[in-house]
Amino acid sequence: MRLFSFTLVTLLVLWLGGCTSGTALKPDSDQTALNSGPAQSVVASSSNRPDFGLPTLTGSAKVELKVKGAAIIIQVDGTQAPVTAGNFVDLVNRGVYTGLSFHRVVREPQPFVVQGGDPQSKDPAFPLSQLGTGSFVDPTTQQPRYIPLEIKPAGADQPIYNQTFETAKVNQAPVLTHKRGAVAMARSQAPDSASAQFYIALADLPFLDGSYAVFGYVTQGMEVVDKIQQGDRIESARVLEGLDKLKTQ
Repeated sequence: MRLFSFTLVTLLVLWLGGCTSGTALKPDSDQTALNSGPAQSVVASSSNRPDFGLPTLTGSAKVELKVKGAAIIIQVDGTQAPVTAGNFVDLVNRGVYTGLSFHRVVREPQPFVVQGGDPQSKDPAFPLSQLGTGSFVDPTTQQPRYIPLEIKPAGADQPIYNQTFETAKVNQAPVLTHKRGAVAMARSQAPDSASAQFYIALADLPFLDGSYAVFGYVTQGMEVVDKIQQGDRIESARVLEGLDKLKTQ
């Protein structure tokens, strides 16, 4: 009963978290205001191949995050989530994540997630209470860059885009599930509102499957993730392998 209650409360928190800058990001309980404008609309091409004008990853890549001098290695899966993985690897390669903080850490009453990647956290004077509201602003367009929700069902040829499994009436599990160590994009109630913020699952979280886009897994350094505290910063972020598989527009 306790697990059911925690799950229900957590899901309510996920849907209540919000933002005032147009990209309320989940999972996040720090904000309660809804986003003030619609996120960028993106639609799959008629051939069912992703053609969003966004970076894509055509295979796997390996990323290293350093926190408190210790390495966290993430295997990024561009085969199953090419747009989501491409966005993350592109932001790592741009240096976006270096210096950003983990603004949300939830371990009680049960292990949940550590969440970071808000570009606003680069400024140490930025109010902690307002973190969780920021997006990556493309320096070329001077506009926030959002990516489509992208989740591939097991056995499918292509991911489902722009909608959750519940909305799309998909009954099977996704290929990339929320097991402990999963790395996924945070977003708002709008499916296509993910930008830069990501979270790492501290436990198996199957109730998030089909609603949030997992794009990789921590393969080394989960003990480092387990020690992350709110306010800890990503000292460095770099692509160790697979940069040649990143395709930018």
